[in-house]
Amino acid sequence: MADVTATPGTTPSAHSSTAPSAPAPAGAVTPSGSPSGSPSGSSSGASPDGAGTLVLAGTPIGDVTDAPPRLAAELETADVIAAEDTRRLRRLTQALGVHTRGRVVSYFEGNESARTPELVEALAGGARVLLVTDAGMPSVSDPGYRLVAAAVERGIRVTAVPGPSAVLTALALSGLPVDRFCFEGFLPRKAGERLGKLREVAGERRTLVYFEAPHRLDDTLAAMAEVFGADRGAAVCRELTKTYEEVRRGPLGELAAWAAEGVRGEITVVVAGAPEPVPGDLDPAELVRRVRVREEAGERRKEAIAAVAVEAGLPKREVFDAVVASKNAARTAPAEGKGLS
Repeated sequence: MADVTATPGTTPSAHSSTAPSAPAPAGAVTPSGSPSGSPSGSSSGASPDGAGTLVLAGTPIGDVTDAPPRLAAELETADVIAAEDTRRLRRLTQALGVHTRGRVVSYFEGNESARTPELVEALAGGARVLLVTDAGMPSVSDPGYRLVAAAVERGIRVTAVPGPSAVLTALALSGLPVDRFCFEGFLPRKAGERLGKLREVAGERRTLVYFEAPHRLDDTLAAMAEVFGADRGAAVCRELTKTYEEVRRGPLGELAAWAAEGVRGEITVVVAGAPEPVPGDLDPAELVRRVRVREEAGERRKEAIAAVAVEAGLPKREVFDAVVASKNAARTAPAEGKGLS
């Protein structure tokens, strides 16, 4: 792994004419001798004690012409560019007609923990470090959080070049409520863990946004239909801003059947939040089912009953009575397996 050093002057920058006192090690990253220079139109201001600036830059999620003009300026002037995939960065700079003058280092899930301290030291030494991922904004289901947190802890200035976001684009196109939403990222790959995560948000009333791999989409939608209900509205957004962009809207049950035939491309799933409770709208069997879902997710029965009562707009006693009745019914007909034990 390449060293990232923060000693000013060990490597000449594109902004400095001062010759280095010694050659920099191969792959080393060093700050520019002029950390205060920032691209035209970008935010100005310096970190304390001569430290540099960390810039998070959004990159296109499909159509390269969506790249913001400031992205090109930052790519041309950054002292260090930390890229999730250096090959994809090279293709992006070629498409934008940009010539990078700073050093380029990889920064991905596999080396994020180890490389973060090195980049922070480069920042502390005065470098302007640009962080880019393969698509969208860094830190949003992509590398970046650790570096931002470490820079903030050291008092280093962090700014951003806003850019495309698959989360917001899918949300806007979904046709579902957008006034309140939460982003859940990728669900676990294992079926049991995936169901557990879904059960945790079964009663969430905000619109939910997920990323998913195409080969797991059918299983994920089927699990959502099981936990949220087959009639819950959703939208599957595929290949956003690309040639074969598609937004498929409908109930989760129908979307699961559609995905079972096979889907390709990058996927974002948007799911409607749980409906507002209407007192008396849920029959005892549904109340029991919701309690069971919460228990399977790790809640104690008392807590599960209280939570379901709030969801349903009912007194806790009514939910408790439904659970007790189900438990008694299960004792008389255990083979049916529909009650709570």
